[in-house]
Amino acid sequence: MAGGAGAGGAGAGDGDGVGVGAGTQPGKPAQPPTSSKPPKPAEPSTPGSGSQPGGGGDGTTKPPPSPPPGKPAPPPAPAALTLSAPQRAPADKRWCEKVTVEFRNTGGSPARSGTVTFATHIIGALGVDWATIRSSQSLPTPIAAGATRSETYTVCVESWRVPLGMRVETQDVSAVWE
Repeated sequence: MAGGAGAGGAGAGDGDGVGVGAGTQPGKPAQPPTSSKPPKPAEPSTPGSGSQPGGGGDGTTKPPPSPPPGKPAPPPAPAALTLSAPQRAPADKRWCEKVTVEFRNTGGSPARSGTVTFATHIIGALGVDWATIRSSQSLPTPIAAGATRSETYTVCVESWRVPLGMRVETQDVSAVWE
């Protein structure tokens, strides 16, 4: 018998009349025929590939789809203020000084209200720090998202706290906001 089809599918006989699939051994299932072309490599599953949502077939990415109607977009990030170091200048009274502070809003929402707190040190004639007095004033609002605003405040302590020969220094500034 000259090569017939065996249980393994279309295959060439081995000349003894038993049909065995190409490349198989008796008792093992037949393997599918191989082609002369190398197999196609698998596509990586990365965002932006043509088969993935949001990806163009040309390798570019598209922005995510907008939220469905009726579902609101997420709220912007809250306000985030950074303050500069206080710039001090003498005032007309020894228990006061003019303090300039720059406020920068690095958040996604405007700062609508708030308070600035000054830590004013009372310094003696020999440089001794006798006391620290805290005082507060309003934040210069509104400060838009991404905006910078500068404000000069007159910061004073009670006159009896600063006898002749002593001075004030506003060394620290902090703020709270909404």
